Amino acid sequence: MSETQPSIGDMLAATVPMVRTLNLAFGEVTAERAELHLPDQPDFHNHVGGPHAGAMFTLAESASGAIVLAAFGDQLSRAVPLAVRAEIGYKKLAMGPVTATATLGRPAADVVAELDAGGRPEFPVRVSITRGDGAETGEMTIVWTLRPNV
Repeated sequence: MSETQPSIGDMLAATVPMVRTLNLAFGEVTAERAELHLPDQPDFHNHVGGPHAGAMFTLAESASGAIVLAAFGDQLSRAVPLAVRAEIGYKKLAMGPVTATATLGRPAADVVAELDAGGRPEFPVRVSITRGDGAETGEMTIVWTLRPNV
């Protein structure tokens, strides 16, 4: 982004209050990969002292939104990105800070081609949630759509 354009992290922090509430920190954000970090915060712990499941869901969903904006931001004048559905699996106990890494599950060019053809494309975003030692504590798939503006 240029000096006059806000980063995707800045845009999400400005428009999505939960990003600010959870103090999510943005790492790498490209059209191929988005990484967000949830710091260890006692106010958002669960009953075993790790990050609450809802906080991890929000972290992963926010990572998916970041990659969607990076991949399809140039389409915003003609379509609105919307999450359609999500599925999350918690695999291991998460303690301390956690990181969500999102990747597109379908080539961006195919999604745009479907939009160009008059469709309302759907595409998955896969997110891996890891703790500080690198162990995967959760995985999430969010299906997004680009809803054409009417």
